[in-house]
Amino acid sequence: MHLPVDKILRNGIHLELDYMHSEEQETVRTLLNLVILEGNTYPQKQALTQSEFSAYWMNHIACVVRLKQAITSFQTNEILGAFFVKPNFPGRCSHICNAGFIVQREMRGLGLGRFMGESMLEIASELGYKAVMFNLVFKTNIASLRLWESLGFQVIGQIPSAVEVNHDNFVDAMIMYRSLEP
Repeated sequence: MHLPVDKILRNGIHLELDYMHSEEQETVRTLLNLVILEGNTYPQKQALTQSEFSAYWMNHIACVVRLKQAITSFQTNEILGAFFVKPNFPGRCSHICNAGFIVQREMRGLGLGRFMGESMLEIASELGYKAVMFNLVFKTNIASLRLWESLGFQVIGQIPSAVEVNHDNFVDAMIMYRSLEP
């Protein structure tokens, strides 16, 4: 996939998907930390420092979605979402990748996640990965489960009580997998 790629969402919002630039790292870290603190999608309990963010998010391919056209409450070139793609396992199993996604709260449900998911699948395939595996999709994250299933992922396992959502309240997590081979 040749980046950047332009996309117009069904509501007319004009976007650009591109590799993350170094000056955008802090913006993406801030967005990730907001998502982490929401407690609905990522396993971390606390905001990540810059070095923790770099180790977690920046160790392979990192992409962002920027706004190309100003809309109410957003500015041109503002980061609306981001994702990474990296090997899920080392060595002999490094042909299976993992990815993580974040979307600004106001942009959820508008097709941005689908755009990033489809783009990630294309990028992962071009990088030579043979499959994508998500290790922890919280069972309560219905929107993500539906999106990934609609993009051809299958639930291949369930981890009982994997996620502490509140003190002494645990939910299961799903392991999802999709082959990238024809």
